Amino acid sequence: MKLAKSLERLGTETAFSVLAEAKKLEAAGKPMIHLGLGQPDFKTPKHIVDAAKKALDDGHHGYVLSNGILECRQAVTRKIKKLYNQDVDSERIIIMPGGKPTMSYAIQCFGEPGVEIIHPTPAFPIYESMINYTGAKAVPYDLTEDKDLKFNPEKILSLITDKTRLLVLINPNNPTGSFVEKSDIDVLAEGLKKHPHVTILSDEIYSRQIFDGKEMPTFFNYPELRERLIVLEGWSKAYSMTGWRLGWSFWPKNLVEHVNKLLINSVSCVNAAAQFAGIAALDGPDDSINEMMRKFSIRRKLIHEGLNSLPGVECSLPGGAFYAFPKVIGTGMSGKEFARKCMHEAGVAIVPGTAFGKTAQDYVRFSFAASSDNISQALDKIKKIL
Repeated sequence: MKLAKSLERLGTETAFSVLAEAKKLEAAGKPMIHLGLGQPDFKTPKHIVDAAKKALDDGHHGYVLSNGILECRQAVTRKIKKLYNQDVDSERIIIMPGGKPTMSYAIQCFGEPGVEIIHPTPAFPIYESMINYTGAKAVPYDLTEDKDLKFNPEKILSLITDKTRLLVLINPNNPTGSFVEKSDIDVLAEGLKKHPHVTILSDEIYSRQIFDGKEMPTFFNYPELRERLIVLEGWSKAYSMTGWRLGWSFWPKNLVEHVNKLLINSVSCVNAAAQFAGIAALDGPDDSINEMMRKFSIRRKLIHEGLNSLPGVECSLPGGAFYAFPKVIGTGMSGKEFARKCMHEAGVAIVPGTAFGKTAQDYVRFSFAASSDNISQALDKIKKIL
């Protein structure tokens, strides 16, 4: 069969390949500690699960609106108001089957040969994959140039040309765990006012996972940019709902119709019962998030100190999300070699930095969305093989 050339430009998410290899070794009898996937090790809170059960019992078994049931979209706007004191039109909220469709649809809306899309590297790999797939030119800004793996607003602004259509921001960042505070976001937002042809895609999926009591510098704070703002958000990380495949996003008015068509042409609509679970999550208490962050704070300290105690390993302190992204070149190994040694000799599954971009060849990603016991055991095992 003769396939489309564009498929050759499509990448993948290596974390799932790491998981598959680790599972294969486990099946062969090798014990394995999983610090690869970005998945909280907490169950979805009971009141959320109960809401989904009730929705099914109440007969919500059929198709719903492509952009999401109105009650769910309104719950999103209530949460935005509660968190950020910003009023948002529910018609500009679209419920998605996870976070990835927002990435894909946003890039499809702007990407084509001859245009440029600016994105971070290292970063969640689907961004560069989709940019390449559309034929647009991927223009990266390298986070490894900063010791704390944060982006520089002036550097980003310097990359904008008349060919730039979309700017991708991820804050807090996956895979680095870095967090850029409001003062730098203010600089970036002010600079973007001078480039009205550039749309902003702000990935804020880790907005509820920020440490040290710091506030999320959401792009909702800049109403003057709202007509060219896409915000990616969802339930997966904050409410431990990764398997529910439920996300939401905010769109400029003139994109809503186009995104709805992309949804209808690909998935029709999002699971009805899951959306009622989403309402319960947003309108319910934040106790589960607070408890999760209490434990993540303990684990962050544990993994940060533990990694820095390993010979040849340097790790900055994560400011958000639940990832540590240490530099391992001091061990005499590349990130890929280090990750392979950890899996096959220590029985610890982690992801090489190159899974998130070419500039991260000296790095690996550890997810500390695992128990403190598992993290401690993993660090001990790695220390022994080093």
